[in-house]
Amino acid sequence: MNDRVVVAGAVYDQGRLLAARRSAPPELAGRWELPGGKLEPGETGEQALVRELREELGVETEPLERIPGEWPLAPGYVLRVWTARLVSGVPAPLQDHDELRWLGPGESDAVDWLDQDRPAVAEAMRRLPTGTDATGTDAPGTGAPGATPERDTPTGPLSDGARH
Repeated sequence: MNDRVVVAGAVYDQGRLLAARRSAPPELAGRWELPGGKLEPGETGEQALVRELREELGVETEPLERIPGEWPLAPGYVLRVWTARLVSGVPAPLQDHDELRWLGPGESDAVDWLDQDRPAVAEAMRRLPTGTDATGTDAPGTGAPGATPERDTPTGPLSDGARH
């Protein structure tokens, strides 16, 4: 298989999943995706994910595990998705996006996902961490159902829609 790989991150923080609304190209603008980008020669998928999320969102992340499967994009491209933990920074729509939104359990249908992202989003929501560990970071499956995140941050849009 000679398809080029596009990596995307199911970024978790405080029991929520980050969604990014595309601003370009025109045929994708206004739809939501898991953020990421193209794998460059010599990079692993995990390295590309960390670089892309830094460039697109201005954050540092730690890849956790690859979601099984890959999904066709434009001819010659396939999408591979990793779960990732937000390590530092506050996500901002720096490139290719005009809005970001944190989605909690049961909120995956709150946005209009790109079709190719839907299977990965469903699996990412299934794996959504349910609590925080002793360091205040996400720990999959450690919280009680309905547990409240330790930090008080709003859900919903992260930006006013302005493109930087």
